[in-house]
Amino acid sequence: MTAAAVTTDPDPAPSTAGVPPAPTGTATTAAATPVSAPAATSARRPALDWRIRFGALSLIWGFSFLLIKVGTGGYAPFQVTLGRLLSGTAVLAVAMVVRRERLPRTARTWGHLAVAAFFLNALPFSLFAYSELTIPSTLAGICNATSPLWGMALSLVALSEDRPTRRRVAGLGLGFLGVLTVLGAWQGFSGLDFSGTAMALLASLSYPIGWIYVRRTLAGSGSSTLALTGSQLFLGTVQIALVTPLFTSAPDGFPLLPTLAVVALGALGTGLAVLLQYGLVEEVGPTTAQMVTYFIPVIATAAGVAVLGEQLSWNTPVGALIVLAGAALTQSRARTPKPAPRS
Repeated sequence: MTAAAVTTDPDPAPSTAGVPPAPTGTATTAAATPVSAPAATSARRPALDWRIRFGALSLIWGFSFLLIKVGTGGYAPFQVTLGRLLSGTAVLAVAMVVRRERLPRTARTWGHLAVAAFFLNALPFSLFAYSELTIPSTLAGICNATSPLWGMALSLVALSEDRPTRRRVAGLGLGFLGVLTVLGAWQGFSGLDFSGTAMALLASLSYPIGWIYVRRTLAGSGSSTLALTGSQLFLGTVQIALVTPLFTSAPDGFPLLPTLAVVALGALGTGLAVLLQYGLVEEVGPTTAQMVTYFIPVIATAAGVAVLGEQLSWNTPVGALIVLAGAALTQSRARTPKPAPRS
């Protein structure tokens, strides 16, 4: 969830014009990474193999929906979002100091980052927190997996380089068939909380809107990905800090479990996850790094059932698999046939 150092639409496509592709959604979704100047590859090999870091990132983002559910058990949704952004911003601020990163210098860049922070952090984080007041964390995690589908649909209209193909249109149709399966459309959506589900789907839609905006406005900004992402999270924190007192009252106390959940959600799911994904993109490329997207709903579902005891009907996992298959199809590209060798 997102947030992250890649741009996917949430995309597996290779970066263009200095834009690293961003992650789906993540919990998402975390802070999807703004576009930046290409980063220099580190001369030293990371201490941990990339597969271990890939697995850690999958677990962190997969458990984010469980942490949101636990956090909303003790705090209002806006308070969960504020705590999450504060913790995530603190982690990235430390990383920026250690790496001696400079903040963006132009008012134009800060203005675009403020818009990105709204669509990639403040809005989706708040919507997911509100949605989990009435829907299980498993359903929220599966709704998050629709981000690639929304992204593909939007990019066909908003990004001229993404041309519709039969493969992508088929993936889109298959993915939304999966959504209908998850929601039990043939039963008339009985037993489904419409408002909570709609908020989770809107949160997933917000990510690709933000990614498209970032690709159009922040390419070639001259700042590093880490500096842009840290600045974006800071602006998202300010936005939520201004809104929270208007809609919530101060908490009566600080219950231990919800507090730990919110801190972990921000420090791990929004802060550390960005650093992990940023490193993966540098080492193995955006196409491999974005594959984490397809593990998130699986882990979110397993965590919700095993830890929170949430109920699971057959159509939920089946629909989730269909959604993931459709998302994978929209992100795939037909292989270019190799020219025949000259005789």
